[in-house]
Formats: sequence, C-alpha cells, structure tokens
Amino acid sequence: MGMTMTEHILARASGQARVQPGDLVVCRVDRAVLLDLNFGALFGEKRIRRLADPRRVAIVLDHSVPAPTVADAENHRRARAFAAEFGIRHFYDVGAHGICHQVIAEQGLALPGQLLACGDSHTCGAGAFNCAARGMGAEMLAIVCTGQTWFRVGPTVQYVLHGQLRERVAAKDVFLHIAGTYGEHANTNVEFTGPGLATLSVMQRHTIATMCAEISADFALFPADEMLEAYLAGRASEPYEPVHSDPDARFAEVRHIDLSALEPLVALPHTVVHNVRRLAELRDVTIHQAFIGSCANGKLEDLAAAARLIAGRRVAPGVRFIVTPGSQEIYKQALRAGYIETLVEAGAVVTNSTCGACPGLHMGVLGPGERCITSSTRNFQGRMGSPEAEIFLASSESVTAAAITGRLTDPRDL
Repeated sequence: MGMTMTEHILARASGQARVQPGDLVVCRVDRAVLLDLNFGALFGEKRIRRLADPRRVAIVLDHSVPAPTVADAENHRRARAFAAEFGIRHFYDVGAHGICHQVIAEQGLALPGQLLACGDSHTCGAGAFNCAARGMGAEMLAIVCTGQTWFRVGPTVQYVLHGQLRERVAAKDVFLHIAGTYGEHANTNVEFTGPGLATLSVMQRHTIATMCAEISADFALFPADEMLEAYLAGRASEPYEPVHSDPDARFAEVRHIDLSALEPLVALPHTVVHNVRRLAELRDVTIHQAFIGSCANGKLEDLAAAARLIAGRRVAPGVRFIVTPGSQEIYKQALRAGYIETLVEAGAVVTNSTCGACPGLHMGVLGPGERCITSSTRNFQGRMGSPEAEIFLASSESVTAAAITGRLTDPRDL
C-alpha cells in the first residue's frame, strides 16, 4: 500500500521507509519558527543553553507590531536578545516583519518535502508549498533545543478540485464550503488535488491551507506542480525534494468539489463548522466594521480585489473599513500598484503589516454589541475583542462589498 503526501514527509523525517495511520513517529524538524508571543510565557523565563541548529530557527515579530503595550515591547526585546545570543540569521524585526506565515512563504523557508513547526496555530498554511507544517504550543521549547518532535500519524481526506472559480468567488469560499458541508477534521490530514488546482494561485492555495486550522486538521497539503516550482524559483532557501501521493495511497475519504459551482459564502457567529450560509440569503444584516487581513487573507491579491471593487465608491457611513497587509513586502507592492491610495481615498484605514485586529490585540478591536465581517481566520466569540460582538467570516471581496453597502452583501451584486 502506498503513502499520502503527509505520510511520505513523516516517514522521511522519522527515518522510516513507511508510516501509516496510527503510527507514533519521532521526527526531525526542518524548520522551527518562533513569533513575538512565544517570548512571553514560553521563552520569557526559560534559560536555554543551546539550540539544536540555529540555522533552522526563524523568528518573526508579527502579532503585536510595533509594540502596542509594555508587555509586547518586552517580548520584542527578549526576541532580539535571543536572536543575538544564538546567531539566528532568519530574524525579522520591526521594519522587516509581517505575519510569520506570510514571511516564511516570501523568504522560501517553507519548502516541499520538509517538516515545519511554528508556535502559531495557522502554521498548516505552509502546506500550500508541499510542506508538512503544524502549529505547536509549549512543544516549541523542546523543538528548538532538540530539533525533534513527535506526531501520531492520522488518516487523510482527499479533496479533488474540478473547474474554475467564477468572478468574485474566492479561495476563502472553497474553505467555507468544506467547513460548512463536512465540518470538523480533527486528528485528520487534508490533501488537495485535481485539475482545478491549475486555476488556483499559490497564494489562493495558501489561504485554503491556512484555514484548515479552523476545521482542526493536523496537516493540509497541496502537491508540488509547475506553479509552485515557478514561485520557489530564486526564492527557496535551500534545495528541496517534493513529495506526491502514491497512486495506491489509502484515503479515509475522497471528496470532489466543482469550483465553478461555488458562490460567495459567509460563516455566521461563532464558528465556521456547519455554520455557513450563502451571502445572497443575508441581505439585511448591518455591520459596524469590515476587516481584511490575517495570514489567510492579508495578501496582495486580497488588497487588489478590494481596491478594484471599491474604486470610485465610498465606505458606507457608520462603517470602519480596516485593511492590514500581511507583510511589509505586500505593503510595498500594494503601494507601487496604487491599491493603498485607492482604499484610503474610499475611506478605508490601511494599517501596518501585523496580525492586528484578527486576534483582537490592536488596530480594530470590537466593542460590545458591534458586528464585524472579516476575511481573517477566526470568528469565535471574543476573538476580535468583546465577547458581546458578532463576527461574520467571508472572503475579502465579500468584506469589501459589505464595507460599501453597510450590510452583508453578495459581491456579485455590485
């Protein structure tokens, strides 16, 4: 019996010829990524004497940048001291920062066939690069010191994509369709394949893989194809070996999705699991804030789509439209393309590149009774501020449409 992409990577990382669901494997980690929040509770009071391999460690200041509180400033100071003490070459300080998952994508630090661990739950987004990536908690301390971690190999569900997304239907809608139709994927891996992949950009794939954290998937992988090879050309930080699922690989289920049949969707408060509706059904829900950003949708493609849709229009009275680029590189590209000027002219606020409003830390925290539509990653109660606020989760196109009309709106209606 053959192996899936995830099984191939875990087999290589654990030094075995073959693994299968149920196996417990101890793996060598190819890349360990730390962020500013890790230098609080996790690394703040620990005295580490040595790292397994400083060359395989990256640090990205991302959640609270620039520091909005004294505690955040102290986390940043600790991160700088840690990077200096251990000679961390891949250190992305304020000014070279961005959301960690976007930065490691831009820097070619998540590569096909490799195993990556990071102290943030949306690490599975690196699966877009044919990389088995998973968010870890306190385990990151052991990983940077020993270079290893362990996993229970889970079963894999395969999604076969066909067709092509129609205009103003986004990669986020692909995920929302999966979450609404199939629900949780706990202790399970997800794999994407099919002819429809050729119509999805690398960053669209990154959006889908990132969002798989919200259905509790362990790993979410895409295959390495010509599009990915072109993205990594001149960007990859080291040589790599892609993996592919064997023709006789065993899947828990194989599910087919016709991309051309999808339409704009929205997750209602306070979960995405079996809680998704067609936007066309919800025309009377007014909003106070619209947010575009996060590791899932703070991409150049998101800013471009928002700018195209809002050009010549204005943000509705009483609505705050906040746009947060995913990295400094995206910010610069959006500046050069004129997207930021278009958004600001329309009445949007374009912020520094950071996690910002997504985790409810700064630059867009919600108050009691407020209603927000967001293209970020999560909509659970209290995620973006007050537990008395409501969060609707949708694509950046759908968020922009709501910012223009002041209510939930199918972007195809504009």
